[in-house]
Amino acid sequence: MTARVEDLLRKVAPQVLGVVVRRFGDFAAAEDAVQEALLAAALHWPVDGVPDNPRGWLVQAAVRRMTDQFRSDQARRRREDVAAALEPPPADVADRDDTLVLLFLCCHPALTSASAIALTLRAVAGLTTAEIANAFLVPEATMAQRISRAKQRVKASGVPFAMPVGDERAPRLRSVLHVLYLLFNEGYTSSIGHELHRGELSTEAIRLTRAVHAVLPDDGEVAGLLALMLLTDARRPARTAPDGSLISLEDQDRTLWDHERIVEGVALVTSALSKGLVGEYQLQAAIAAVHDDAAHASDTDWPEILGLYGLLERMTGNPMVALNRAVAVAMVHGPHLGLKLLDAVADRLEGHYRLDAVRAHLHEMAGDVASAITHYRAAAARTASTPERNYLVMRAARLGEG
Repeated sequence: MTARVEDLLRKVAPQVLGVVVRRFGDFAAAEDAVQEALLAAALHWPVDGVPDNPRGWLVQAAVRRMTDQFRSDQARRRREDVAAALEPPPADVADRDDTLVLLFLCCHPALTSASAIALTLRAVAGLTTAEIANAFLVPEATMAQRISRAKQRVKASGVPFAMPVGDERAPRLRSVLHVLYLLFNEGYTSSIGHELHRGELSTEAIRLTRAVHAVLPDDGEVAGLLALMLLTDARRPARTAPDGSLISLEDQDRTLWDHERIVEGVALVTSALSKGLVGEYQLQAAIAAVHDDAAHASDTDWPEILGLYGLLERMTGNPMVALNRAVAVAMVHGPHLGLKLLDAVADRLEGHYRLDAVRAHLHEMAGDVASAITHYRAAAARTASTPERNYLVMRAARLGEG
């Protein structure tokens, strides 16, 4: 399959699924039918050529599959007359893009974050079950079961295929943004495996967040999340050495950063913050912008970052935010005060490798080499990411050599 066909199928897949779900009302069956239509297109289009109306072609193929399914299902014989009466839609399908509706459906609060991410990647991003399974290093059968359960749970919820309105909209939007945030983070720094980045995941997260922003341009948190992704992803070209090893933020060649993304991200977060109602994604984006504004690590405005982390911690109460704030405190007021703050949140992060990693870093700053080595090794033993483990082991080894 050519790259052009693959890109086209990925772009129109959620639109086609939206049409079929809206027509038949059965998300699980419609998703299966659309996947078969996409497979048929992947086989035929590179040989026969892309049709003039690719979306209409796919809708017709999926509807035929749904019709055949209804006809062959003995438990649904009563629907045969209705199915037989269904005519394939005209080639000129109504120009209605249901991608955002589909995204809200896949990110239903009834689903766990893991299930919502998997379902979003399958139904909205157009990844195959095998690709998703590979991204999360689980067997394809396991991922297929996860996606199947997610589809059934969405079906059982009885939620209509429509954008949420009224009191439902805010919590559903929060769920969507949370899923996209987790999806991006897993792509930018994979929690497992041999690769630091899973570019297909972070790229899809940015694409889908752009789609949400296009529909909700005045929502500050949507703009903040998109800005956060762009400002963070801008550093990706400098995060790894040619051999794939991790390069810390302070040691990165900042001339390699994507400055177009930085400019776009700064403009987004600046506009969002000017509207008055500040949310956690806007604050995270503002912190990322301060880092990206520094031409050299030594130019970083740590007092401003510390102030922003203080606001973010009060807003969220998230222990990971407290962990990052401890680093900022150490950079402004010294490592000993940062270590005291770590002690205050240690019970909430017990066993997490990042607690040991930050402790190691602050002990290294304080000149306590033995404690730094101990915590670097403890962090390395607890992470499932090979690049991060190698980085932590290397830091401990270098201190030991000194």
